[in-house]
Amino acid sequence: MDAARFPQANPPARIRTLIPARLDRLPWSRFHLMLVLALGITWILDGLEVTLVGAVSGVLQDERTLGFTPAEVGFAATCYLIGAVSGSLIFGYLTDRYGRRLFFFVTLSVYLVGALLTAFAWDLWSFIAFRMLTGAGIGGEYAAINSAIDELVPARLRGRIALYINGSYWVGAALGAVSTVVFLDPNLFPVDLGWRVGFFVGALLSLFIILVRRHVPESLRWEVTHGRSDQAEATMEEIERRVEAECGPLPAPDDAHAITLHPRRHFGFGLILRAALGEYRSRAMLGLALMISQAFLYNAIFFTYALVLTQFYAVPSAQTGLYLLPFAVGNFLGVIFLGHYFDTVGRRQMIAATYLASALLLLITGWLFAQDVLTAVTLTLMWTLIFFFASPAASAAYLTVSEIFPLETRALAIAFFYSVGTGVGGVAAPWLFGTLIGTGSRFNVFYGYLFATALMTAAAVIALIYGVAAERRALEHVARPLSAGD
Repeated sequence: MDAARFPQANPPARIRTLIPARLDRLPWSRFHLMLVLALGITWILDGLEVTLVGAVSGVLQDERTLGFTPAEVGFAATCYLIGAVSGSLIFGYLTDRYGRRLFFFVTLSVYLVGALLTAFAWDLWSFIAFRMLTGAGIGGEYAAINSAIDELVPARLRGRIALYINGSYWVGAALGAVSTVVFLDPNLFPVDLGWRVGFFVGALLSLFIILVRRHVPESLRWEVTHGRSDQAEATMEEIERRVEAECGPLPAPDDAHAITLHPRRHFGFGLILRAALGEYRSRAMLGLALMISQAFLYNAIFFTYALVLTQFYAVPSAQTGLYLLPFAVGNFLGVIFLGHYFDTVGRRQMIAATYLASALLLLITGWLFAQDVLTAVTLTLMWTLIFFFASPAASAAYLTVSEIFPLETRALAIAFFYSVGTGVGGVAAPWLFGTLIGTGSRFNVFYGYLFATALMTAAAVIALIYGVAAERRALEHVARPLSAGD
């Protein structure tokens, strides 16, 4: 497909289009599989990054490496999240303004540079700076990738595909956990070299992904709303030819599903704020509740679990990656087994159920940990069960904020709610839990788990009250485009 995308010199003031309906009627094909592989790989990279940092946190405290304290490990993780929040907001705005496709490459390149530089960090502040840069790339990826996937995948499959893609994070987490067994083996690599090799490999993987993304088109919905209907029409016809060659003749689109739009070149930052405080106020509350609670839970646990293992169970730092592997398995199986129910049973019911199940299991696990009745193995198994439910819950949070706001502000909406959610619920979590773990008190750590339980429970209640029935509905029906008109 033609990579060049330029605005029409004089975009029409009003257009009537069937492109959303034509996209939603497509059968699943190799085109959609290519999208999933080329764009969904972002989550694998993030899973690799977060798990790698969590697994090497013990090694980073070794005086032969960088000699961090537990609090400094948590602080470095917090700075990664600050970078992700900043990158998400900046790139989210630019993605809505200049298109999804351009930032497929920009954000991944930022990640590549950050991961590569992390491999050469020499002290706390260089490590923090490079982790913030890496986080900025990943945060920008969330906005560009999630918006494009939602806008290109058929409505009847959007929920499960989004959850499967978000769940692929745990494929990366599994790879990160397994790889640390090799990278942190002192018989294979010197103590201060193995962890660096891990970050270097992550940078190399992103080079391959950049090549694959050359075949991904611009979002057709974005092109139509931004006055590029000719390009969108040409791309749509090419996609239909490819799908027909594979799947046979396509049914004619129903003209009743056409929408009328008034294209604009740019949509300002204030639009998302006005929508959040006005017409979409309840949806904003829903998005914030889901994002804050899952961000706190995941960032608190995954950035610091290696510290729990080394501090309370005397697990050697080189072996902590093995304990993170079951986490990844539980998370991935959760979205695989439960994902399709978000399209069949419904968004509201499944989001509330998975958040509440996670909260109840977390409460039980935290209490058993405080009573010192769990071993490193049984604690890991309990977390694996928790994340079986928490994984589709967290993935549904990203799905929700990407589909319940107007198309023209989708990337910015994802960025805004991811940034606020992560900023409020996630940025302080690694530092807080690193500090609680550093006290050596199981009950102090339990109080942190208890707070996470309260957040997840509150999110479940809010989902029941304000959840949006977006399953199997076109994006334009879930949230009317700002450029729509008669």
